[in-house]
Amino acid sequence: MATGRRGGGGGSGVARGGQGGRAAKAGSHRKGAAAGSGGLGRRALRGKGATPPAEMRKGHPAQRRANAAARADDAGARTGATGTGPAGARTGRDGAAARGAASGASTSGGAARGMSGRRAGEADELVVGRNAVVEALRAGVPATTLYVANGLEFDERLAEARKLAGRAGMSVVDVGRAELDRLCGVAPHQGLALVIPPYRYAHPDDLLKRARAASPGLLVALDGVTDPRNLGAVTRSAAAFGAQGVVVPERRAAGMTAAAWKTSAGAAARLPVARATNMTRTLRSFADGGLVVVGLAADADVSLDDLEAATDPLVLVIGSEGRGLSRLVGETCDLLVKIPMAGEVESLNAGVAAGVALAEIARRRRVSPPVG
Repeated sequence: MATGRRGGGGGSGVARGGQGGRAAKAGSHRKGAAAGSGGLGRRALRGKGATPPAEMRKGHPAQRRANAAARADDAGARTGATGTGPAGARTGRDGAAARGAASGASTSGGAARGMSGRRAGEADELVVGRNAVVEALRAGVPATTLYVANGLEFDERLAEARKLAGRAGMSVVDVGRAELDRLCGVAPHQGLALVIPPYRYAHPDDLLKRARAASPGLLVALDGVTDPRNLGAVTRSAAAFGAQGVVVPERRAAGMTAAAWKTSAGAAARLPVARATNMTRTLRSFADGGLVVVGLAADADVSLDDLEAATDPLVLVIGSEGRGLSRLVGETCDLLVKIPMAGEVESLNAGVAAGVALAEIARRRRVSPPVG
């Protein structure tokens, strides 16, 4: 009776759904030994080699960005070679062609920015969101690619973004929303994303040459300023009051990002910005080159109203609003001055302080122009 039940009525002693056991024995649910493939299955075990980089995978967003950047490079090279491209077009991957066109072929600003490559590990910046993208395009931020999600309802900002991107000569790529989600991560892109390559900085030595060629030269150096909007404001003020360039530290400081570019109101396209590996050493090289190093400090003994060196070639050093100039940078300065203020205001942010100091220096140079 028991044997008949386990064998399913067949009397063979092999169970169809038993518990464990080897094949062909009572209680086994497995088949017997499988036939070999004769070695044909080895091919499936062979590796297919290393995974190619994202830029080389067909259909990958990184490959589309690389292709768009290559096309922009070609367009920028043609524009730079012929010299007939519009000053407002920024088609090069590094924006150097556009900045050089804006600053003029006779100046060294565009060339200096083109000579300095990107820092290792720097990646493209991504501006996301409809308002942010449109504002960046209006401000002329040098970008390479505009990504637009498929299936979006008509919006004036979408139409304007496409129009501005096409006018600037950049690539407009339509992608799926899921792909744009992967590209932007958790950022709310609203169907628009703008790719901005890293800014190409000039070398401090190039700024020194520009300052020595001017009469008199004027440079601005920032020490520990971490807000990119302050960097943009300083760049705008420096361009407005006749400076030949701006120097920022390479580490622990704001860089020329999209936010800084927008705040500069286009001044970043005309005025070179250099990045110094060691700010103290750079200021000493400026001093050896004939510039007076003047630092702004709230506890200085000399007032900006009494700055007699304003008519000399100088570099104005501005620290952060919180801690001011660092100790080494302050010791490197030839002279420390303060901005006279009424009331209980203790300090100004870097952008405002730079504007006040540069305006006073420009006024003194107009009233008492340098001799010779």
